[in-house]
Amino acid sequence: MSSLIEVILPVFLVIGFGYAAVWRKLFSNEGVDGLMKFTQNFAIPCLLFKAISTLDLGQNFDWRLLISFYTGALSGFVVGLFGARILFKRPWEDCVAIGFVGLFSNSLLLGLPITERAYGADALKPNYAIIAMHSPFCYGVGITVMEFVRNRGKGRGLAGTSGAILKAMFSNALVIGISLGFVVNLTGLALPGVLTDAIDLMIRAALPAALFGLGGVLFRYRPEGDLKAIAFACAVSLILHPTIVWFMGGALSLDQGQFRSAVLTAAMAPGINSYIFANMYGAARRVAASAVLVGTLTSILTIWVWLALLG
Repeated sequence: MSSLIEVILPVFLVIGFGYAAVWRKLFSNEGVDGLMKFTQNFAIPCLLFKAISTLDLGQNFDWRLLISFYTGALSGFVVGLFGARILFKRPWEDCVAIGFVGLFSNSLLLGLPITERAYGADALKPNYAIIAMHSPFCYGVGITVMEFVRNRGKGRGLAGTSGAILKAMFSNALVIGISLGFVVNLTGLALPGVLTDAIDLMIRAALPAALFGLGGVLFRYRPEGDLKAIAFACAVSLILHPTIVWFMGGALSLDQGQFRSAVLTAAMAPGINSYIFANMYGAARRVAASAVLVGTLTSILTIWVWLALLG
């Protein structure tokens, strides 16, 4: 019970404040859009840049950690994709979007603050190693499969499809922040103190503002229809993904810190990027949007269970 009160509820209360503020018209939809644009395009990329630029790559980029987490993520994508096709007879484009819900856990807005509250700031290094690969990997998988599905029989060719994939990935602010962090880390470039101080100011606003904004975004979503498909997508995200990571992490003998970060990150609700991806392609938008809302609410209890199992 203490983990529910001390670790999980403070994070979800900030989300709830954002939800209530928009619901009671104390904060406008335009304000939410501006806040999310600030956090996703500026503050969080600064957070990722700082984390990657100062991370000990040799120590924290353990292949066992990444294999464990991304085997679970890819399994969630495959099960979500083919489950949507076999169980619900959805068009292939919808199936890819539903698979993306099982692929893209909310590693940033939920994974970081909950891991930090549960195990302390020093426990976040494996999280950052996972996050460094998260957007490039997930968007790479999702966009590649979606472009293949959409362009089958159209003769667009490998070059055209590859160009669309690369453009979508490297126009993403999170990927840009991560990439610049790697450049500074690998070159040993020393940044001016005034610049690092400014970045630190941006970082302090990142997670609280993003959580508040996430609450406002969730107010817009309504779980209307497609309830079985929504429940299926949430189950893949909240149960299947972390279960596979649990067994993979045990089989590959991850240390305790890596194991906790991998499983807990996998156990997070579907990220808002699940809806962004679905909206980008006009596929299964209602399922993706509702899965973000329902999954976020349900994860209050499922994260509690995973924390209890992790000890």
